[in-house]
Amino acid sequence: MSESRGPGRRPGRRPGVSDTRGQILTAARAIFAEKGFDKATIRGIARAAGVDPALVHHYFDTKEGVFVAAMRLPFDPAVVVPVLVTGPREEVGERLVRFILTLTADPQAREPVLALIRSAVSNDQAVAMLREFMVEAMLGRVAAALGVPLLRLEAAFAQMFGLVMARHIIRMEPMASADPEEIVALVGPTIQRYVDP
Repeated sequence: MSESRGPGRRPGRRPGVSDTRGQILTAARAIFAEKGFDKATIRGIARAAGVDPALVHHYFDTKEGVFVAAMRLPFDPAVVVPVLVTGPREEVGERLVRFILTLTADPQAREPVLALIRSAVSNDQAVAMLREFMVEAMLGRVAAALGVPLLRLEAAFAQMFGLVMARHIIRMEPMASADPEEIVALVGPTIQRYVDP
């Protein structure tokens, strides 16, 4: 006995063999590219994927989660931000630098980050998307948790962005092959000055 599925069928998982998660990610990439991170919505992504918004929440929890998966980023702000802001205040600079260096140390984790950076350097839509994600999902949350003006966190991010560029894209020596802990010791105190009250 076959079940009738007419136009009144509720949206959700499509019948038959379906990669619903993949369809959501494909729709999300298109929506983020078209509207940027800020203007993209779970409802808009769900509509483009032909699924119920609850299904997007089921797979990815938040808009940030969808973005991380769609852009294949190796970190989730919901996990990373608490780690960065928890612990002694005087070690925040070191934690931030160590996070960036650890994130970019593994080639598989590094590649999507570098791809996004390269796109942002040459593509207005990509730069808007990266900027909105970094400010809303990462820097804004860290700044709020630490009670630091956003400008200070953006200045710290700019320095760490330059560090990643020099180490992994331009491959300046001896920066490119320096031991991560040596860089933490060198750059951490500078980043700490940005986050100190």
